[in-house]
Amino acid sequence: MRITLGVTGGVAAYKAAELARRLQQEGFSVQVVMTRSAREFIAPLTFAALTGEKVITDLFAAPSGGPANLDSAIEHIAVAQRTDLLLVAPATADTLAKFARGLADDFLSTLYLAAAAPVVVAPAMNVNMWRHPATQENIAMLRARGVRIVEPGEGYLACGMTGAGRLAEIDEILAAVREALQLKRDLAGETLLVTAGPTCEDLDPVRYLTNRSSGRMGYAVAEAAARRGARVILISGPTALAAPEGVERVSVRTAEEMHRAVLEKFPACTAAVFAAAVADYRPVEKLPQKMKRNKAPLTIALEPTPDILADLARQKGQRVLVGFAAETEHVAENARKKLAAKNADLIVANDVSAPGAGFDLDTNIVTLYARDARENALPQMSKFEVAQRILDEVLRLRATPRLVPAARRSQA
Repeated sequence: MRITLGVTGGVAAYKAAELARRLQQEGFSVQVVMTRSAREFIAPLTFAALTGEKVITDLFAAPSGGPANLDSAIEHIAVAQRTDLLLVAPATADTLAKFARGLADDFLSTLYLAAAAPVVVAPAMNVNMWRHPATQENIAMLRARGVRIVEPGEGYLACGMTGAGRLAEIDEILAAVREALQLKRDLAGETLLVTAGPTCEDLDPVRYLTNRSSGRMGYAVAEAAARRGARVILISGPTALAAPEGVERVSVRTAEEMHRAVLEKFPACTAAVFAAAVADYRPVEKLPQKMKRNKAPLTIALEPTPDILADLARQKGQRVLVGFAAETEHVAENARKKLAAKNADLIVANDVSAPGAGFDLDTNIVTLYARDARENALPQMSKFEVAQRILDEVLRLRATPRLVPAARRSQA
């Protein structure tokens, strides 16, 4: 996940260097945005060295000896679109006022208006500035808009006064970041198996059958589970995605390879999420040489691939199994049928033809169909947020006793 760290002009700006380091230790990518005043207290080079990322210091950046870079005029939009959270620490009274009143006269304040991601601010200032009615009014306005405020601590301040105004402790700020990103640690001790991406079924050395899956949904589940404390085994078909921090990835190509990998890793897991778009069919024969084009019609014989979810459901024991149903019509009907036919505990279903849902997008629109007949239709949200909801449901189902069908109870 990517965090944009805004650093504003106060004595506590030096503490932001340690904050950036701690964020990286937790697996976040960090890009720093500095106000002009912040650069009076700490050099951008410090943050560039710590994060390995470009430090943004101006709304209109000018290359050395050249005119202003026109691309930088919309850079705040690009940064806003790719960040998962905007964290401002320390946040001065001036910055809080700009945010509250919608003023945008530098990169950070413009980025705040453009960002749809969660926002966390950690104020730091003189005690009288903090207590001033104008500052408190601005804080109240930001809270009402959903901004998380990490209250300043009390103690001896740089100005020589004692009272509220010290930048909150880094652990407090990190806790607020985790809360804003819904990063709980409630999966500690669990081992989660996740499948993701497409499979490729070879027709000849050049051609193969596949689908449009990018793997984003499965990778989001793996990342969310790892951040919530689980050991995660990610069995992935071919994708361009990097494995999330701390996740064990097993790369496969075909449905048969994925089936074998899942069977090998399944005994160690306590829950499994089958998000991969596994090919349902493969060519009966893989030709040893490239098939040549001719004018005659071509018929290709196909055979079913292994049904991974159904196979594993027969040996799931107390594990919670989650399947996916990517549909183009009759979504609810098909999802309920799959839930029963596959003996799954949860089916995540979506209409892949709907705007904002489906393959190779950052967002999704799904409905969760659970074994206890609970159905939860989610609005459009990021795939990471969908992943969090899926994991919440996995935990709920683990805590819910399995119901024995009436027919089986009568035979007992």
